[in-house]
Amino acid sequence: MPVVVVESPAKAKTINKYLGPNYTVLASYGHVRDLPPKDGSVDPEHEFSMKWEVGNDSRKHVKAIADALKEDNALILATDPDREGEAISWHLQEALTKRRSIKKDTPVSRVTFNAITKDAVTEAMQNPRQVDMPLVEAYLARRALDYLVGFNLSPVLWRKLPGAKSAGRVQSVCLRLIVEREMEIEAFKPVEYWSVRALFETPRGQTYEARLVTLAGKKLDKHDLSNATQAELAVQAITSRALSVTSVEAKPAARNPSAPFMTSTLQQEASRKFGMGARHSMQVAQRLYEAGYITYMRTDGIDMAPEAVTATRDAIADRYGAEYVPDSPRIYKNKAKNAQEAHECIRPTDMARDAKALKVTDEDQRKLYDLIWKRTIACQMAAARLERTTVEISSDDGQVGLRATGQVMLFDGFMRVYEEGRDDVVDDDDKRLPQIMQGDPARFAKTSLKDQSAKAEDRAAVLSDNEAVLALQHHTQPPPRYTEATLVKRMEELGIGRPSTYASVVTTIQDREYVRKDKNRLIPEEKGRIVTIFLLNFFRQYVGYEFTANLEEQLDDVSAGDRDYKDLLSKFWRDFSAAIGETSELRISEVLDKLDEALAPQLYPPREDGSDPRICPKCGAGQLHLKTSRTGGFVGCGNYPECTYTRPIAGEGAEGEERLLGEDAGDDIWLKSGRFGPYVQRGEPTPENKKPPRASLPRGWDKDDMDLEKALTLLSLPRQIGEHPEGGMITSNFGRFGPYLMHQLADEAKPVYANLKDPNDVFEIGMNRAVELLAEKRANPGRRGQAAKALKELGEHPDGGPMQVLDGRYGPYVKWEKVNATIPKDIKPEDVTQEMAIELVNERATKKGTKKKAAPKKKAAAKKTTKKAG
Repeated sequence: MPVVVVESPAKAKTINKYLGPNYTVLASYGHVRDLPPKDGSVDPEHEFSMKWEVGNDSRKHVKAIADALKEDNALILATDPDREGEAISWHLQEALTKRRSIKKDTPVSRVTFNAITKDAVTEAMQNPRQVDMPLVEAYLARRALDYLVGFNLSPVLWRKLPGAKSAGRVQSVCLRLIVEREMEIEAFKPVEYWSVRALFETPRGQTYEARLVTLAGKKLDKHDLSNATQAELAVQAITSRALSVTSVEAKPAARNPSAPFMTSTLQQEASRKFGMGARHSMQVAQRLYEAGYITYMRTDGIDMAPEAVTATRDAIADRYGAEYVPDSPRIYKNKAKNAQEAHECIRPTDMARDAKALKVTDEDQRKLYDLIWKRTIACQMAAARLERTTVEISSDDGQVGLRATGQVMLFDGFMRVYEEGRDDVVDDDDKRLPQIMQGDPARFAKTSLKDQSAKAEDRAAVLSDNEAVLALQHHTQPPPRYTEATLVKRMEELGIGRPSTYASVVTTIQDREYVRKDKNRLIPEEKGRIVTIFLLNFFRQYVGYEFTANLEEQLDDVSAGDRDYKDLLSKFWRDFSAAIGETSELRISEVLDKLDEALAPQLYPPREDGSDPRICPKCGAGQLHLKTSRTGGFVGCGNYPECTYTRPIAGEGAEGEERLLGEDAGDDIWLKSGRFGPYVQRGEPTPENKKPPRASLPRGWDKDDMDLEKALTLLSLPRQIGEHPEGGMITSNFGRFGPYLMHQLADEAKPVYANLKDPNDVFEIGMNRAVELLAEKRANPGRRGQAAKALKELGEHPDGGPMQVLDGRYGPYVKWEKVNATIPKDIKPEDVTQEMAIELVNERATKKGTKKKAAPKKKAAAKKTTKKAG
């Protein structure tokens, strides 16, 4: 009775159901070995030998597998069908061999399946193979590269750029994309232009809109009308001429469906339609895969298995009719030049089962499955058939020409089910036109066009006397900031990273506080800017887009068996170590001087008054210089500490710049930004008063709304609420963990603190309520306050013990035994599922080396059940 090993307990449960009692199915809980996070784990001097160790949390899982092999001397490695899954199988085989659990007579085989269905699992068991060593070597090369970059480049950052946390091989290139996009936005100079539209009426009384395309007999480009005067002349040219319809042309058109999902397109569409982060969408997809609902979700492939194509076409015919099924199946081929493995697309395992038939209660799982099901159905449906109509309107002298466009849906085809989202907003010519005949006079409508033009009231406009002709002012727009969706798309286009890395890369740069997400847009922090600028100046090759993409191609060659991975590492290390050595010799002042020089055009742009852009605007004497702190880079005055002027790298007026709110009692009241966020300050530091009064903005307070009155209210804290009935003053204030009350009785050694839920209570709470809260606190002091409130019960962990979602002082988290795992910011506490909680606490325990305490009875019972099943 063979021992089958997969990654997760959820996957083990599903597979055990298909294989039955003749197999023992166990979970490895992901990777069982890793490189110790210390110097020397990869040794370039000895052919890049790598030291692996079994994690504290993984030892019991390896032991469970070893114990099972004592009775069942056959091992089947059934981890995921990608490079990472192959590496997990290899690690298991190596670890078990080292323990002597795998003997010379122990048969070890590797099986893979693209979907966890009975047919797929059964077929895989009938086609075993050995561990694919070229795939493993590609994994080893990646791990060695990431280790060598991280453990050699990060210390350089720590020494040269205070506050910089670390640098990664792919993460640094991803960060560069975001920083350079932000620099494009800051350097962008908007250009004014005008467009002219007219509202006409047919002889039958129906209206339609047309835009000006020809003026003075010449075709107009988009930006040709550059000011209001030219726009007004264009309006007069239209209204002073008789116009007629010179041509009406209708052309058939078709729209074809998008290809089925692969990893990157699924992440992009989940972001567009649901606002899901890349990491969260992958976690949700993982649950669907492990439950057997969808095929493997980390793939570059867009092809579908023939039987899946047939099942999809049958489902279309049953649900929508034969007219929605094209004559022949649609065949999709990979366009990505770096497709890593020949996996199938992401699709449902049963095309007859839509989201309504899915037996899951988690809302995100239902939404994502519905998205995958609709995309898969649509990809095999007939094209949508349209009729696009173009109407040309001209003056008799040919000096003025206008064009009206529209379309009619003749057959909706795949659009009945699904239409792909878009990152950019464009004006589609999809309006339906009335019946217009060639030769008809083009008479102006009696309706005002301004009333029909979207947001016309928000822009400068020029109206004709009869208000049927309207010119609107526009300005060219800077490129948009990246969303997670557009960032993943750009990384895919450049060949940077792989499906299994996109989510972790995007998450890592946010966790390191190099980037923040605001309204789904990724904005670089000053810390991220200075790291990127440093790397571009001293390690430009290693954050180069082409270099990184070429390295990915070489790693693909390793996985295909066409390149030796140690040769690849040797060539990389030779140049990289030399660059590290050169930079390590530089002093911090030399680094800052070089960066200051390189960034001078951006840091010190010309001023409108013609004055020296490097002269401090505050003291008028000091020179501005690039400086660094724990929070990143900034521009500061060289006369510090006499002058404390600072501003962000982004320039004057950028987010984070200090702002003078007003004056009180002879002191300037400032709004500033520091390491822990925005704060208000009274006056400036002086030799006598090095730390002037300051107060952080409470959670929920927007710095853009700050004024002098609010600042003075904050600076007046702590607030004295009144004398306690038993003596002593009750005060309220904001602290590190939020708003609170403080009071101390004469016989108490320490003050008593009671948390307040609402920040406004600091300023509004009355005596009666304050006394009541303090009494409750004294009656139930708890440990540093009352016990955290359970927001959700999640059931039992597979190793025993209940799991809960709790509301902590740092935000919501999952608690199991002694393990506390923070819930990612893009996941709501109420959306956390049992499976998600298991993954979070296991990952947290592995990182911290926490020895989790299992419930002995439940563990013994599980072991007994496993033996019986085997």
